[in-house]
Amino acid sequence: MTNASSGTRRHGPLLFAVVLLDLIGFGIVIPILPFITPQLGGSDFDIALIIAAYSLFAALVGPIWGRLSDRFGRKPILMICTLGAAGAYFLLAIADELWMIYAARALAGVVAGNFPVASAMMADITPPADRARGMGLIGAAFGLGLVLGPVLGGLLAGPDGSFTVPCLLAAAMSLLAVLAAWFFLPESRPGQRSAPTAKSVGLWQTLRVSQSRLLMLQYVLHSGSISAVTYLFPLWVYAFLNWEAREVGIVFGVVGAIMAMNQGLLMGAMVRLLGELLLLRVCISLFLAGQLLAVFAMGAVSMVAALLLALGGATLCMPILNAITSRRGGSEDRGRLLGAASAAAGIGRVLGPLLAGALLTIGDFRLAWGLPLVMVIGYWLWAFSHWARRESPVHGSN
Repeated sequence: MTNASSGTRRHGPLLFAVVLLDLIGFGIVIPILPFITPQLGGSDFDIALIIAAYSLFAALVGPIWGRLSDRFGRKPILMICTLGAAGAYFLLAIADELWMIYAARALAGVVAGNFPVASAMMADITPPADRARGMGLIGAAFGLGLVLGPVLGGLLAGPDGSFTVPCLLAAAMSLLAVLAAWFFLPESRPGQRSAPTAKSVGLWQTLRVSQSRLLMLQYVLHSGSISAVTYLFPLWVYAFLNWEAREVGIVFGVVGAIMAMNQGLLMGAMVRLLGELLLLRVCISLFLAGQLLAVFAMGAVSMVAALLLALGGATLCMPILNAITSRRGGSEDRGRLLGAASAAAGIGRVLGPLLAGALLTIGDFRLAWGLPLVMVIGYWLWAFSHWARRESPVHGSN
């Protein structure tokens, strides 16, 4: 057994637990943001702008957190980001003016380095052949966070729409994650922290050398389409079904359960059976089918089915993309590459809700649903093109 395989067995579950605790807090605020903003005088487009504010700052700062984790180690950066998230949730809990919602989500974006840093840590302790499975474990933590978090957020908001308690619980979960990391999570790169050198190259050059520039575009399309879906769905079901935060939270909880099952239990077996590229193509095809259904859905069954099909298909794409990215460079710049991927995903999360909100403002939901559909079509075309085959990961020792 290799050291990496042994590290996965020993430290993988600990990393999973830390990420899960933090992402429960993240999940708690998902179903309540579209409802807390109007209480403070915000419009539907304000909701899009608030979502975009988080994503914009995450995109700007993501590569920095990744590079800092390469230099100073994964654990301290993971703890700093998670502590910052707790502060952002607390600010959201006490918000009584619209600008405070913007500030809370902007702060959350600034410290949104925990997912790429956790992915880099998982890559450190996982052999290349099993890396998609390891990334699936991080994705499973995200999925379980989306099971427990939205359900807790929706239930604690209650029929009166009180959002202070859910936001305080989100802050508490992130603080618990900080403590768990402090006491139980070991550093994945002891004695290997890199120092800056005069020969350090820019990020764009790093992406060129690692042949990752076109790969970064897929993060933009993937996250842009998902963020548009998660922005549109609560407004969609409220407009047509009169659903509130409770019902939306339950639906997102079901989506999270599907994500957790696929990534935590089925990911390794499906990669072994189909291979990474074929599995990616299958999942994007399901994603595309869900988007097509959303454009034409008319009732509760078809509307919920569209969300489940789209996000159920999308759930396995990100671990595969992360596994590919983690092998594009050595361990000394792995955090930087995954941070760049997080930034690209952040750009998508900015564009998705902003463009969907603009289309919804000038048109209707059918027009707005066309945006994620077009994004996924571009993603699907790449997966079936020679560029995807040319960019298939090169298996090495990293």
